[in-house]
Amino acid sequence: MSKLQREIDIDAPRELVYDVLADPSCLHEWVTIQEELEEAPDGDLKPGSKLRQRMKVAGRRFHLSWTVVEADRPSRIVWEGRGPMKSKARAVYELSSKDGNGTRFSYFNEYKLPGGVVGKAAGRAIAAASGHEADRTMKRLRKLVEDRAHA
Repeated sequence: MSKLQREIDIDAPRELVYDVLADPSCLHEWVTIQEELEEAPDGDLKPGSKLRQRMKVAGRRFHLSWTVVEADRPSRIVWEGRGPMKSKARAVYELSSKDGNGTRFSYFNEYKLPGGVVGKAAGRAIAAASGHEADRTMKRLRKLVEDRAHA
């Protein structure tokens, strides 16, 4: 299993951060690797909500299908995903209050890519690109939420 973890402080209340994280219609504004949102839940997330995305990482296009397994407004969302060739992922968003009106957003993604020599080589390239893209994504999320909070 590969792991990717990031944290970022956002100058906005966690309810607003949660609203952005839980709104699939704005994913394209902050998720740098998403090319297209193909299917998304309506309304508030709840266990069983489904989402399907077309993504691009390290020059490779693929589809991910996600299911919400936990949605605890405004503190936590947990997704389980499936991708090509039986790849699996689990993404956890955790929000905690910080310094009065701020929020600490913790992102954790654990994923398993297909095995074999080709899978391992692709996995290294994807892991390296994923870390860079996660940093860019977190910065875009912070800007999006802070712009909304201060508008």
